[in-house]
Amino acid sequence: MEGSESEAVYDSVGLNPQLFINEVINTVDDLVDDAFNYFHEEASTGLKVQGTDRAQDLAMGVNVIRKMVQSNVDKRLLMWEQYCLDHCFEVPEGFVLPKSDESPVDSSAFQSAVRDPEVDAQLDSLRNKLSKVGEESAALNRELQILEQQSASSDRLSALVNETLQLYDQHSFHEMFQEMVKTSSELKMKTAKLMTRRAEKVKQNKIDRIYNRYKDSSVMNDSKGFSGSRLEDLQEFIHTMKTM
Repeated sequence: MEGSESEAVYDSVGLNPQLFINEVINTVDDLVDDAFNYFHEEASTGLKVQGTDRAQDLAMGVNVIRKMVQSNVDKRLLMWEQYCLDHCFEVPEGFVLPKSDESPVDSSAFQSAVRDPEVDAQLDSLRNKLSKVGEESAALNRELQILEQQSASSDRLSALVNETLQLYDQHSFHEMFQEMVKTSSELKMKTAKLMTRRAEKVKQNKIDRIYNRYKDSSVMNDSKGFSGSRLEDLQEFIHTMKTM
């Protein structure tokens, strides 16, 4: 690029592409140095080799790695530099800078020439359609979430129904009915026995009360029996026995 037409063009506007490239390369070299210095410090601390004979071995190993990385970086930067000079900063042939006394191009006229009302209208229409599509998409997402929730509830209900059907299969209706009939019969028998025992107990209590009431010697004894009893007492006794 040195001595070329491109260099003359850049010099005329006070620009130096080579200076820019050199600054980038120096910055990369500084970053590589800082990275390996940090790596050396962390390795020395992690391996605990400070103040020992192994510290020198670690420094030598880090330097070897640094040289290998630096060599590859330098090759890549050299290729990048050449690419920039040949393509990025190469001025097209026949390019001429406008003279200072020439009037600059009216940017407003250029913008008005570029703008097209019909194209703007189409862009606005597309923006509106895109906004509506976004709203419809959000609504569809909400409906999808609701359907997913309903589907989950339906799955839980189906699981409960299946579990109930499995229980029904394991214990058929006929067997359940027979078991209910058997249980009812046993309950009736136990209830009847209980009522009979209670009736017998009530009857026995009445007899015991009557017996205790007329057991008195003034009413009933071995020699006279009921001969000494009053008529009213005998009638009451007979009435009580009839009602039992």
